[in-house]
Amino acid sequence: MQISENGFIFSDQKELLQVNSIHRYLSEESYWAKNIPLEVVQKSIEHSLCFGIYKDQEQVGFSRWVTDSATFAYLCDVYVEERFRGLGLSKKLMSFMIFHPDLQGLRRYQLATLDAHGLYSQFGFKPLENPDRQMAIVIENAYLQQE
Repeated sequence: MQISENGFIFSDQKELLQVNSIHRYLSEESYWAKNIPLEVVQKSIEHSLCFGIYKDQEQVGFSRWVTDSATFAYLCDVYVEERFRGLGLSKKLMSFMIFHPDLQGLRRYQLATLDAHGLYSQFGFKPLENPDRQMAIVIENAYLQQE
């Protein structure tokens, strides 16, 4: 799938992804994946439903769903390059992704965010009703330990 709007291309075609750009953003600019190795980014892309935003052949945004395409999808690694923020690209990306054919009929869509609650609530996301039912193993500074 691919759509164009205002000179931007939104696509789920993995062959368009610019892995080095994605890696640079995640490892250097994101708060959630600092120092992530390139090999980990490559493997995460390989095993996810990925989306990119492009302007003049440059990747300016990215996101991916970890999903079984039947019951569950977890949204992660969502970003828009800082110089392209404020143009509604995140909102357009969410609209493009949430209606993707591989994500229809699931019983749970989930994500974690530090500061984008306003964006995601527009698409039906809300705080967990029973957070005490959720559990996790969190490895702090996981990418620093791999070096």
